[in-house]
Amino acid sequence: MSDSNVNMVAPPEGVVGEGFFATKLNDVVGLARANSLWPLPFATSCCGIEFMATMASHYDLARFGSERVSFSPRQADMLMVMGTISKKMAPILRQVYEQMAEPRWVIAVGACASSGGIFDTYSVLQGIDKVIPVDVYVPGCPPRPEQIVDGVMKLQELVRSESVRRRSSPEYQELLASYNIS
Repeated sequence: MSDSNVNMVAPPEGVVGEGFFATKLNDVVGLARANSLWPLPFATSCCGIEFMATMASHYDLARFGSERVSFSPRQADMLMVMGTISKKMAPILRQVYEQMAEPRWVIAVGACASSGGIFDTYSVLQGIDKVIPVDVYVPGCPPRPEQIVDGVMKLQELVRSESVRRRSSPEYQELLASYNIS
């Protein structure tokens, strides 16, 4: 195998012939979405520092198609919540989520975003899944950059296999309704 083929993304299954390639639309859209996720970091504490290391040259999250970090919810499709979220901050987090266009995905990075972490107090939200749906949980306090990369790769698997019509399905609408999101 030549060096030029090592970094190529494998095409979806399909029919290959001289001068053409045929496959399913779901597979092509999933492949494109999975390899062009635009993260929106919502970092409030130490997990944010690990995210910075993940974006730096040693771990280089850009090699997974997440090079363009967006700080505008309208131009992002992957919300990465990192750190402790207080109950006063929960409405802001929800507003950021609602401002993102569909399709959108959420990764809860670290113990605090996933379950409140060591802060079992009245003021800390015990998991962001109380206010927004979460697609991938990354464990750790704080998680290592390798774990964050693994979480992004798990999300890519989910996005790659997701149907184009999932977001308009009754099940997805029911999920959003359970969070009072229209």
